Amino acid sequence: MKRFWWGVLIITGVFLGGLLVGRIGLSRKVVQEEVSQNKYVTFLDEVYQIIKENYWNQLTDEQLSNIFILGTEKLTSQSQNVSKKDRENMKKMLEKVLNQYDNDQKRKEFSATLADVVLSNLEPFGRSRLYSQKEEKALSDVVQNKTEEDRYQDLGVTKEAKPEEIAQAYKEQAAKWNPETNKLPEAKEKYEKIQQAYKTLSDPESRKSYDLAGVEPTMDYKLIRPDVFYVHMTKFSPTTFDEMQRVFEKVKGKPGVNSLILDLSDNIGGAIDGLPYFLGPFIGNDQYAYQFLHQGEKQDFKTRTGWLDSLVQYKKVVVLINENTQSTAELMTSVLKKYNVGVVVGRKSKGWGTVERVFPLKTKIDDQETFSVFLVHALSLKEDGLPIEGNGIEPQIYLDNKNWQKELMERFNTSSLVEATSEIISKWR
Repeated sequence: MKRFWWGVLIITGVFLGGLLVGRIGLSRKVVQEEVSQNKYVTFLDEVYQIIKENYWNQLTDEQLSNIFILGTEKLTSQSQNVSKKDRENMKKMLEKVLNQYDNDQKRKEFSATLADVVLSNLEPFGRSRLYSQKEEKALSDVVQNKTEEDRYQDLGVTKEAKPEEIAQAYKEQAAKWNPETNKLPEAKEKYEKIQQAYKTLSDPESRKSYDLAGVEPTMDYKLIRPDVFYVHMTKFSPTTFDEMQRVFEKVKGKPGVNSLILDLSDNIGGAIDGLPYFLGPFIGNDQYAYQFLHQGEKQDFKTRTGWLDSLVQYKKVVVLINENTQSTAELMTSVLKKYNVGVVVGRKSKGWGTVERVFPLKTKIDDQETFSVFLVHALSLKEDGLPIEGNGIEPQIYLDNKNWQKELMERFNTSSLVEATSEIISKWR
């Protein structure tokens, strides 16, 4: 029957020739719209597949498709009549919903928003997200500890400033903006920038990394007592391992330095891939360090480096943690606790034990933009085999115990170490 009508159109000549062209144009438009809608369905289906294969927990098709269905109902404010909650029926539902939008901009917005809603509703809630290219770059900068701040400007010096000029500028600026004496509203922020600028520019290697790539140091350090070296790690970045080696070289072999305070308080975590290298200097090479949990399977991680000569001298070690210690810092604390590397002092850590991965999306729904899935890929496990997520790491000596100093003294019998630890803790916010 269809062939007959096409035959009629062809033989009617010029009059219906225009109608034929119109029909063809209309058909092409319909096909283009279907293709246009299909790319959005393909985009969302790719998100579905990435979650199915890479999410830390095993989800059935019914569970995952139901999250997409509920997300769609939330965005459209319409109940979706889906005969069976599975992948294929979910895709049919998405095709139907996308067909209600009359242009690609609205389809793109719906698809991107739905993907983000679905991801953010995976447990732990809000940890997985849809990232734009800009957001992915911002994440990369955070992990690498890159900054856009002009640290030379913060100190009021030029990029050609000599070390003594940087030291003098720091002395002057720090005195000027110290919030204890300067009561201007902006004093605290200015003072913190000055401190960070000096930490970045006063060390030749740190200054070089900053000049080349905008990368800042992740450690503060100080010989806080003649026998106590203090190191505060604020986060983990790809450069932290090299930085650690440089920092401990500062007092390597120095007579009498035999105690270490490793401060992981307020450490936000960061690059976890370097942890097998970072832990080796503390517990030795090829040691079982920690485990990840992914879709019901546990994965073992061993150290990949050996003892560090500059760490051997520390016979007494205090590891400080607090409620803001999270992620990679929690996992490191767990390993140090497991191998009895010092005594963990402080408060229970945050309990943020997820391992995220970035998965670029191949399907493009915007010629000017690319998206990726930021997904919780695994859970890290603490020394007792339970997830760090939601549980945190317990210190061995709690600061809430009014006799904590006495407990620490009983462990090490060194008043200088106890006093130094008290001094650091007294400055916690």
